[in-house]
Amino acid sequence: MDNLKNVQPDANFDWDAYEKGDSYTSKSHEELEKTYDQSLNKISDKEVVMGKVTSMNKREVVVNIGYKSDGVVSMNEFRYNPDLKVGDEVEVYIESQEDKKGQLLLSHKKARATRSWDRVNEALENDEIIKGYIKCRTKGGMIVDVFGIEAFLPGSQIDVKPIRDYDVFVDKTMEFKVVKINHEFKNVVVSHKALIEAELEQQKKDIISKLEKGQVLEGTVKNITSYGVFIDLGGVDGLIHITDLSWGRVQHPEEVVQLDQKINVVILDFDDDKKRIALGLKQLTPHPWDALSADLKVGDKVKGKVVVMADYGAFIEIAPGVEGLIHVSEMSWTQHLRSAQDFMSVGDEVEAVVLTLDRDERKMSLGIKQLKPDPWENIEERYPVGSKHTAKVRNFTNFGVFAEIEEGVDGLIHISDLSWTKKIKHPSEVTQIGADIDVQVLEIDKDNRRLSLGHKQLEENPWDVFETIFTVGSVHEGTVVEMADKGAVVSLPYGVEGFATPKHLVKEDGTQAQVDEKLQFKVIEFNKDSKRIIVSHSRTFEDEKADAAPEKKKRATKKDKEESSQVTSTSTEKTTLGDIEELAALKEKLSGENK
Repeated sequence: MDNLKNVQPDANFDWDAYEKGDSYTSKSHEELEKTYDQSLNKISDKEVVMGKVTSMNKREVVVNIGYKSDGVVSMNEFRYNPDLKVGDEVEVYIESQEDKKGQLLLSHKKARATRSWDRVNEALENDEIIKGYIKCRTKGGMIVDVFGIEAFLPGSQIDVKPIRDYDVFVDKTMEFKVVKINHEFKNVVVSHKALIEAELEQQKKDIISKLEKGQVLEGTVKNITSYGVFIDLGGVDGLIHITDLSWGRVQHPEEVVQLDQKINVVILDFDDDKKRIALGLKQLTPHPWDALSADLKVGDKVKGKVVVMADYGAFIEIAPGVEGLIHVSEMSWTQHLRSAQDFMSVGDEVEAVVLTLDRDERKMSLGIKQLKPDPWENIEERYPVGSKHTAKVRNFTNFGVFAEIEEGVDGLIHISDLSWTKKIKHPSEVTQIGADIDVQVLEIDKDNRRLSLGHKQLEENPWDVFETIFTVGSVHEGTVVEMADKGAVVSLPYGVEGFATPKHLVKEDGTQAQVDEKLQFKVIEFNKDSKRIIVSHSRTFEDEKADAAPEKKKRATKKDKEESSQVTSTSTEKTTLGDIEELAALKEKLSGENK
């Protein structure tokens, strides 16, 4: 107790602090503050430092940089790094040690931008794999956030296979390699394709080394063109030509396969370097000809669809991959040249008869005209010689008219059988193509499937009547209608034309007869077979003088006979006869006189 009485209280003891629960003296408190301040990092504004993530949520990331307070960074600045977690070290840029609220302001984006070009160049030099955030699409590719720099990712560098939908990559974080930097324009080009090419190249070498003809592989439809389909065999591309997609006809490969579809294919061929690989799809199924019914034979009727048209015929698919050709000559019994398009079109359903069948060559010819009876089988019964019919004009030639009595039954009307009285130079003077014409069957050539037809034979031959009128020696009034070097054409009564040589055109006064001049003419020759009439004007007055002076009467000289023969060819060409109406009037007149 005595000892306690001798203890004196410390004059410097802070009783107020003691009452508040603070056990530190002001001196020790200052020392502690000094020690604490020394333990903190010395930082400055506008400086890049390393910090540690202490906590994070959907909007913010709290970063401790060893300062007296932690800083907060927006989560948007870490979009490129979806794997960010508490404890990760990150770069931050000190914008301000204290804002108005006393908050430490940090920016990860500015920190990255400050060192971005150094990091990008390092990545290019070291062939480093980096991460980037795909911000948006742009023309020809994508914009990627790499170290805070907007880099360009070309569409061709996204993947080894063509990209059809760029939008699926937006807002994704992917790994890239820096492939090009333009320091002048501050442009950076990155590639994702470069990361997988090396792996694919090795995979491709492994696949190529094992390729064999006839090998069946699984592949993915990579691209579809009008001529075929490109298949990805796992880094190696092959082509299925459109003809190897299906045994049947294929208009476009999209009818058979779709993009990204996985299919089995067989290797048909490849070049020495195995860079061009030909694949087949149809070869994995049996050929349709092998499945064709063994009972099918020549003469059977089949049904099918027109798949291809050509001028020479149509290809009919009677089963997928089994086709037959209907030649245009087997489409109709008619022998007129026609195009196959006149009979059918692509897509038509047709019935046909099997004409030939070669299973080894996998060829078949068909016909549709065989579904109808051959019109020439009983031609003599249906169109006997002398029978009369109405035909349709199909074609003209210089020597006559081809007319069709019915489909497949044609005949020729020779130009000489078109008219009894008119000298026809071309059939178009009498009829026209497509018009109907009355005919009479003159001859039948069954072997060559031709009829000889006549048109004038439907009327009576007027030369039988003319023979009784234009007798040799008879005189008729005529008009010169045409002059030529060898003589003149003279129009006689009833539309008949005669011919007179220049010698027989001399008038009594010695002058020559002229065109359109009417004179008396004497018939000096009449030939019914060649339809020729030779007339003379000079004989009308010479014969009268000869009758008046018998002693001066001259006989026909050899020269006159030769002169008559010289005009034969000309008169044959020029002599024409009148219309049938005039002939009928003449016959009626003669009948009246006989009565």
